[in-house]
Amino acid sequence: MSDQLTLTPRQRDDLRTIAAMIIPPSEEYRIPGADDDIIQADILATLGRDKKQVVAALDHLARLAGMPLADLEPAARDGVAQQFRTSGGVAAATLVRVVLQCYYRDDRVLGSLGIELRAPFPKGHVLPNGDWSLLDPVKARGGALRRTP
Repeated sequence: MSDQLTLTPRQRDDLRTIAAMIIPPSEEYRIPGADDDIIQADILATLGRDKKQVVAALDHLARLAGMPLADLEPAARDGVAQQFRTSGGVAAATLVRVVLQCYYRDDRVLGSLGIELRAPFPKGHVLPNGDWSLLDPVKARGGALRRTP
């Protein structure tokens, strides 16, 4: 894709601010928050197809705040975040997913969760047997599902 959309300095500051609100650091578990430099770099480097939705979410946050979110006092940020949860729609969900995805692939976070730091294959990961009948509605639809651009 040749999408040249980039985050402005204000959007990057707001991304760092909202990421810290989503996942703050934990001294108890000795893990960083989602505002950590390494995690933020991963987010920015891997936005890809989510970039437009993330930019829309960050711009919506700034509109709700009436200024850059990063410039608000922490107590005021909480009120904006509450509004954002109810009015952010798909863009907000995308922003949260991107933050979570990058956070939970960080080696420090995985190590703190007791997950072996390795590729999932060729060893794989053992999962407990689940209720396979949950897939019956999907099987009943029949045909191949595919994403359309």
